[in-house]
Amino acid sequence: MTVLSTGVLRNLTLVILILSALTVLLLMYFKSSPLPKCHPSPVEWSETEKSGNASAKTRRKKPVLLVWFWPENKKFDLQDCKTLLGIGDCQLSDDKSLASEVDGVLLYHKAISQDLSNLPTSRTRTQRWIWFNPDPPLVSQQIPGIKALFNLTMTYRKDADIQVRWKVSARKTPEKGFTPPPKRRLVCWIVDSKEMTNTFNQTYNAYVDLLKHIAVDLIDKMEGEDYLSTIKSCKFYLSLESSIHRDYITEKFTTPLALGTVPVALGPPRRNYESFVPGSSFIHVNDFADSAALAAHLQSLDQDEEAYLRYFDWRKFYTIGTPFADEKYRFLHPICQACHHLSVSRVFRYVPDLYKWFLVAT
Repeated sequence: MTVLSTGVLRNLTLVILILSALTVLLLMYFKSSPLPKCHPSPVEWSETEKSGNASAKTRRKKPVLLVWFWPENKKFDLQDCKTLLGIGDCQLSDDKSLASEVDGVLLYHKAISQDLSNLPTSRTRTQRWIWFNPDPPLVSQQIPGIKALFNLTMTYRKDADIQVRWKVSARKTPEKGFTPPPKRRLVCWIVDSKEMTNTFNQTYNAYVDLLKHIAVDLIDKMEGEDYLSTIKSCKFYLSLESSIHRDYITEKFTTPLALGTVPVALGPPRRNYESFVPGSSFIHVNDFADSAALAAHLQSLDQDEEAYLRYFDWRKFYTIGTPFADEKYRFLHPICQACHHLSVSRVFRYVPDLYKWFLVAT
């Protein structure tokens, strides 16, 4: 009996030691930090953003966006996002030697060669490529090989990752009534005379039909301060889009809206415009049975100052960015928005079929 008791005690002691060692090891394991992963999944990035628990590594520096092509060769200072728009949470670069180090690459669709030979030759696993195309499908050439190349879209479309447009924003507190600039023209349309024959037929026909019933100042294309001051001098501006596509509402509309002129819109349906701007801020061609009825309405507003000024009541509650006079800043806003996007969203994704998204239901 004595020998058996000693053996049992010895075994019990051994079991207790083993269990104690396992307990210590388990405590050490659960208290230790998990091993880092080389490539976070989109879900992991998203959850990190929501919880605010981004690691020191993800917060250590501002994201860098590489502008691979300057759109239309309109280059501005790399610090202008901060100095002109107050966007300072990211950095711009146009140094192509940094292609393998930057967080994102902006690629202007119109500048991409058909054989893709002018694109970066390599990319990191987490680097995001942004497809920048402000043009509608009608004038956007299809380039073989890019449909699954991008992570983010930047277009005029409302469902793009980054929208290309000045947005109307609600004011924190209402302002007093807005006084539009002095007017010396009734109806204006600024268009390059060389492009008149290439203009979308519906656009040109709308102008010709309206001209039968009311005088329209047709002004040859101009730029800079002359362009802005001319629009300001008009009571109404023909904001005739060259293509009719969902969400395709360009600076032809937003510029007069921002400058204190009432846009007369021809483009997508009124309800599409109203998803971006107050419905009382503009006139839509399709609100009228024909061009004669539209002309009569414009002439009536010309004689009724109170009714005309009601088109600016929205300014008490909303504001919109004023465009820059210098043409070099034409793409400043979208490029800076793309840069800012890299800072506020770290979700990694890709566009599986670019053309299917862009061409379907436009």
